[in-house]
Amino acid sequence: MIRIGVDLGGTKIEAIALDETGRELARRRIASPSHDYAQTIDAVRGLVDALEGELGARGTVGIGTPGAISAVTGRIKNANSTQLNDRPLGEDLARALGRAVRVANDANCFALSEAGDGAGAGRRLVFGVILGTGVGGGIVHDGQLWVGPNAIAGEWGHNEMPSRTEPGLPDTRCYCGRRRCIETFVSGPGLAADHRRNAPGASASLDAATIAALARAGDADARATMARFYERLAGALATVINVVDPDVVVLGGGLSNIEPLCDEVHARLPAHVFSDAVATPVVRNRHGDSSGVRGAAWLWPP
Repeated sequence: MIRIGVDLGGTKIEAIALDETGRELARRRIASPSHDYAQTIDAVRGLVDALEGELGARGTVGIGTPGAISAVTGRIKNANSTQLNDRPLGEDLARALGRAVRVANDANCFALSEAGDGAGAGRRLVFGVILGTGVGGGIVHDGQLWVGPNAIAGEWGHNEMPSRTEPGLPDTRCYCGRRRCIETFVSGPGLAADHRRNAPGASASLDAATIAALARAGDADARATMARFYERLAGALATVINVVDPDVVVLGGGLSNIEPLCDEVHARLPAHVFSDAVATPVVRNRHGDSSGVRGAAWLWPP
């Protein structure tokens, strides 16, 4: 039996097939349908059908999704891909695929993957971080996901950005309806928006990866933007370290590909963490910025 994992990202949907040992057999990626729920269901079905057709075998299916399943309604809540909210995603996918599916938060899937055989392997308490279109987190303790009674364990991105990271913190608004969420500062769109606010004449088309590349090339405005980003990320991560004191923080999502990210953030942590030294390493993922798709497959253990 093969295990198929699907990651519903804000900009892409990725699917992977693993064998019983966790070896990758096949992988596919497509652009996410824009704000269309029915097309999202069809896209997942198409990816699963394509993998099974390629491998000539039927598999279990695990889904990593933004947000979480509400214990009250059984529907998706808290997803930054807002077309998923208040939808019975698990039921609709099970019907489309003709089998039971397991659904979990995408950051939880990422943390599960990296804690199992990734950058957090061998650590008792792993905090996995998604820095991409949104900002999420997942907690794995002794190999087990900690979800919590409200299914929000690890959702640090919707706490307020600590104001002591800098004077005059901008008054941002989040899709969730709250002000100054961490996600509005250290996600990819948040970084790009900050650059537009502070770099006169900056093109509205500049994305986070381009701004990081400009900073490496010496552009003064981009360097200032990245310095603010690193400081904000360190201050925000410190609030998690101060509460759960993880053995390791593993960074994922598209922004984890920024080359000096881990070193820059770790160097700034001592100014924010309530300790005389910071022993918690901040490391890049081992299985790629979309490691969570592997964790989705592992929602069905061997």
